[in-house]
Amino acid sequence: MTDCKKIAGLLFPDCTKTPDDYEALYPPRVLPEGAMVTRFAPSPTGFMHIGNLFSCLIDRLAAGKNGVFYLRIEDTDKKREVAGAIDAILSGLAYFGIVPDEGMSGETTETGEYGPYKQSLRRDIYACFAKSLVEKGLAYPCFCSEEEIAALRERQEKQGVTPGYYGEWACCRSLSDEQIEENLRQGKPYVLRLRSFGSEDKKIFVDDKIKGKLEMPENVQDIVLLKTDGIPTYHFAHAVDDHLMRTTHVVRGDEWISSLPVHIQLFQALGVKPPKYVHIAPIMKLDNGNKRKLSKRKDPESAVSFYVQQGYPAEGVVEYLMTLSNSNFEDWRKANRNAPLSDFPFTIKKMSASGALFDQAKLEDICKEVISRFSADEVFSRVFAWAKNEDEELFRLMDSDPDKARAIFAIDRGGAKPRKDMARWNMAKQYMAYFYDELFAAEDAMPENIAADDRSAILTQYAGVYDEADTKDEWFAKIKALCEPLGFSPDVKAYKKNPDAYKGHVGDVSSVIRVAVTGRRNTPDLYEVMKVLGKDRVLARLQNAR
Repeated sequence: MTDCKKIAGLLFPDCTKTPDDYEALYPPRVLPEGAMVTRFAPSPTGFMHIGNLFSCLIDRLAAGKNGVFYLRIEDTDKKREVAGAIDAILSGLAYFGIVPDEGMSGETTETGEYGPYKQSLRRDIYACFAKSLVEKGLAYPCFCSEEEIAALRERQEKQGVTPGYYGEWACCRSLSDEQIEENLRQGKPYVLRLRSFGSEDKKIFVDDKIKGKLEMPENVQDIVLLKTDGIPTYHFAHAVDDHLMRTTHVVRGDEWISSLPVHIQLFQALGVKPPKYVHIAPIMKLDNGNKRKLSKRKDPESAVSFYVQQGYPAEGVVEYLMTLSNSNFEDWRKANRNAPLSDFPFTIKKMSASGALFDQAKLEDICKEVISRFSADEVFSRVFAWAKNEDEELFRLMDSDPDKARAIFAIDRGGAKPRKDMARWNMAKQYMAYFYDELFAAEDAMPENIAADDRSAILTQYAGVYDEADTKDEWFAKIKALCEPLGFSPDVKAYKKNPDAYKGHVGDVSSVIRVAVTGRRNTPDLYEVMKVLGKDRVLARLQNAR
């Protein structure tokens, strides 16, 4: 019969603490009744998916003001680690206004009483719990080489049985104490495996907070807990960490549902209560009429960095994700136009069990609405900050005359019906282009219903009367005064009653002036545009367009 305590001592000679020591070090959190403790636990690989951001938003909303949302870094796979990834994760979350209450606060810094929040710094903790499992007969060392495991799988395939290391196929399960000691004396590498107590005939039952009641067969595999270098697998580390950090709800993608039998069994083996699970369906995309998951390889919009680089306002992206989180959010937003998101009565119960379809057009409409509510100063500062990193030419032009740039963004801003021309900051350059000679280019042709000679006459006559000191009423009165002498109606209604009597109406005259000055048929208030352009530039463009 195996002397479990003796074997545990041989495997972990330097481990002096017990699980009870860590239970005392990380006691249950003192929080209000019903408060949730959620976590975001990414690997530091440098890539943050829009699905990760959505999950983080749910974590933050679920924890709310009374709970705790923390950031844990799962860096046990050093081969995939990217330098600076933790700072990138933090800056990505901060850009979207998602700030953890505790956890990693930098590459090497953290806040909170339940750390370390980086798994590579918690090896002693994992060793302690692993040793405890060996002492209880729930874990054992496995000395099988990779070649032996491959040969085992080949035999299983030939026999048509479920592949894996379990039951009668788990040859190291039955090693005697003497065999284990001899292997250790020879320095044979080994992994530590869970001695599964699951049965294929039994099931686990999990009440997922989105998916509802889940029923799955128990885990029978003797999964690896610690690799040959002593580093824990994700499964083991997350179970220990979620318990000691007192996580109440694990929010994650529903691709993890298949791992539930393993995870539930690990919590049972550790003798602790598992957290509640919230499995989120993936964000989907239509591709040739078929739905599929957003792909890192195929879809640039799958990366959070895409939204930063394109200059989507963070508030707009979050508002869009909110529409995916709770179906009643849009109605709430209409009734609470200027209320902060924290006022929304978010609930996990109203999350959809099926994958939401990513809607780029809807995202852009929401972002336009969000930007339309910004002040001119706010738009200027956002575009200026974005351009500094993403568009050197635009940054230089704005930096050369900040007051002019602010004046551009002030046109038609505010009021009951603000313009909604921009959905992202990389649209600002095109929006502002005609205000700068360096960027100016005629995008639209002159109205085709106005003859070239008439267009030239309009521009010539207008150049003679234009005065930048005019009020808006005086400015428009001068345009109307040009009409009759040139054969146009100063009254649109009069023109519509008798169109054959005129070459066009005052709107056509204004359009000719607009295209000459801006190169476009559709712009914000032309009077304000011309004031920002200045008299010299207006007259030069009127001359060039004749």
